[in-house]
Amino acid sequence: MAFVLIRHKVRDFEAWKLGYDAHRAKRVEAGLTERHLLRNADNGNEVVLLFEARDLGAARAFSASPNLRETMQAAGVVDRPDIYFLDA
Repeated sequence: MAFVLIRHKVRDFEAWKLGYDAHRAKRVEAGLTERHLLRNADNGNEVVLLFEARDLGAARAFSASPNLRETMQAAGVVDRPDIYFLDA
């Protein structure tokens, strides 16, 4: 089993969540299944996501895609995401 863990900050969580939800089909296409969407208890604009990944190669390609980068920027991500590709 493989996972992808992502941490980043957003300008406004509610606005970011709308963009994130609208991008769901692309995540599914990349073989990612959301397992947890968490917010920092001390800063609600810091988001941590855990996805189960069907294929780490596809997950890596998705995470490097211009489409994802543009979507994240439009949704209000304000820092460089930390992305971890994990094996269980």
